[in-house]
Parts: sequence; C-alpha cells; structure tokens
Amino acid sequence: MTEIVDAIRVLTGIPGTSGDEGKVRSAIIEMIAPYADEIQTDPLGNLIVFKKGKATPKNRILYCAHMDEVGFIITHIEDSGLLRFAPVGGIDSRVVVGKAVEVGENRLRGVIGTKAMHHQDEKEREEAVPLDKLFIDIGAKDKTDALAYVSPGGRAVFYSEFREFGDGCILSKALDDRAGCALLVQLIKSELPYDSWFAFTVQEETGCTGAVTAGYAAAPDISIVVEATTASDIAGVSADKQVCALGKGPVISFMDKGAVYDAGLYSLALKTAKENGIPAQPKSGVFGGNDSRSLQTARDGARILAVSLPCRYIHSPSNMLCADDIGRTYELLFELNGNLQEL
Repeated sequence: MTEIVDAIRVLTGIPGTSGDEGKVRSAIIEMIAPYADEIQTDPLGNLIVFKKGKATPKNRILYCAHMDEVGFIITHIEDSGLLRFAPVGGIDSRVVVGKAVEVGENRLRGVIGTKAMHHQDEKEREEAVPLDKLFIDIGAKDKTDALAYVSPGGRAVFYSEFREFGDGCILSKALDDRAGCALLVQLIKSELPYDSWFAFTVQEETGCTGAVTAGYAAAPDISIVVEATTASDIAGVSADKQVCALGKGPVISFMDKGAVYDAGLYSLALKTAKENGIPAQPKSGVFGGNDSRSLQTARDGARILAVSLPCRYIHSPSNMLCADDIGRTYELLFELNGNLQEL
C-alpha cells in the first residue's frame, strides 16, 4: 500500500495535460523498467508495456490507465500581461476562481482571477464566471514581460501539493488518473498469474484518443480500464445520485455515457471481490465515461470492464481518495488476473 501511495505522490506532482504527457511517461518508465519485459511508446505518446506472468492466458489481457490530467492552454496574452486560456478537459468554472496554477515548462506560479465582486453587476454575482472571462495572473508587468516566460499554446495545471489527512485520506490534483497509473505500476512489479499487457494512455480527458491506438496495438480480448470516478457521498446529495462512496472499495461499472460493459466481466469482478473478502461496490448510475469506449471498438473489439477508485471533487485542485480503497482495488485487479481465463 505504501509503495502505491508513494508512486501516486510522485506522479501527481508532475504536470501533464492532454497532449503534454511526456514527463509523466518518463517517470512511469523509470518506475517499471526493472520489472517490465517489453516497453514501447507509440507515435501518439501512449506507453505500451508487456509483463510476463507465470502462464500464457487464452484471453489476452490489457490493463489501461490514462496519464493526462485536466488543465488549461494559453490562448492569448493581454497587453497587461494577463493570460487568457481555454480548458483542456472538462472543468467546472466554479472550482477555478482564485486557484493557484503552474504555467509553462518552468512551472511558473500564477493564480486564476476575475474582476472583483464589487465590479460585478447583480446578474454576474448570481452566476458562475465563464472560463472565457477568466485570466491567469503570473505577476507580469506587461505583455513583453509575460512573453519572456510563456506563449500561446503553453500549458497550465492546478498547483496542489499532495497531502495525507483525516482518517486515511489523500488529497491532490490529478488523482484522476495518476492513481490508476500507480496501480498499473504496482501490477507490473508483481508476480502475475498470467502474461499481461498494460497501456498508459494519452488524451483521455479530451476524447479518449490515445486508447484507440493503444487498443489496436495490444489487440486484447479483455480490456480493464483502471480509473477514478466521481463519488458524491456528501451532504445534500440523495442516495440514488451519490454514484459511489469513499471507503467502500473499488467501483465496478455496468454502463456509463460512453459504453455498456461486458455482463460476464461485471459479474466476475463482483464474484472475485466477494470470494476474496474485498469490499467492492457497483457504480450506481449511468454517468461519465472513460477509455473503455475506445478499447471496446479498437481493431477486432474487446470485452471491457472498468474498475475505478471512488474520488471526491474530481477535476479540481483537490481530488480526494481513501487509501484503503487504493489497496483494495489493487487486490481485486491482481485476483482478476488469475480469474479472467474462466470466461
């Protein structure tokens, strides 16, 4: 467990918006190099890994997690030196005002701002400020000064330090899906029952692009996407809308907005969890989406399963996970490796 959390700590500290995952990929390669049997990077930037197990399976298995995080791309620099931007991935404008960010290759600190409350009219005060009305302030005195540090096309990510707090919780940006990446890293380090392929994909947050080519290259019979999914187990949300809850183990999906999951795999995951005393929970609703929709149709197609970590405040600077859920998700993924040949 400690080893997985340490990997999460490292990976969440690296900026890597969609299309700019190179530093994350390099860190993962360093972590897995002594344990993997084959490592390759495709032209799109996906990391494709093969790990020899104790036996060769009849069903070719692919575990998948995405490397990219939501963030921002600089679109224009004002004469004042303020930076205009667009979102990279789905970000709620209500979670960004006043938040610290890191900008560009030099990880320059900045803050997302808008005009002061006393300058807003009554209607503006009642509504969330649209992202295209916000700006990033890096403290530049003018446009020339700002251009010395950043240019249009540069990236920015939330600045958020990794923290352990409360009763076994962790808090950070980019837990979606660096936590999934860390789980795959741990599986690669493990003595697996069967040969397995792993894909650390790019550009999931902007359309699940990387999984298309990763699925084609690995040609799996079974694809297991390891994700973080929204947990709304908080005050003011009715039980039927909470989707999943922290502390109740990995989340198994039957359907989301992008895919209908294989019924046999869904049942097998819940059965495997029960037989091994691993708490697990169905994703109680049809929400969101992930790389599964691309893997399902790549090449000759694949049977798909999503095993997710319940995560509060996803796509914000302060994603929240329960450490026990991380350990239980690893246990389920490992045990599934030995049971997938039943299908």
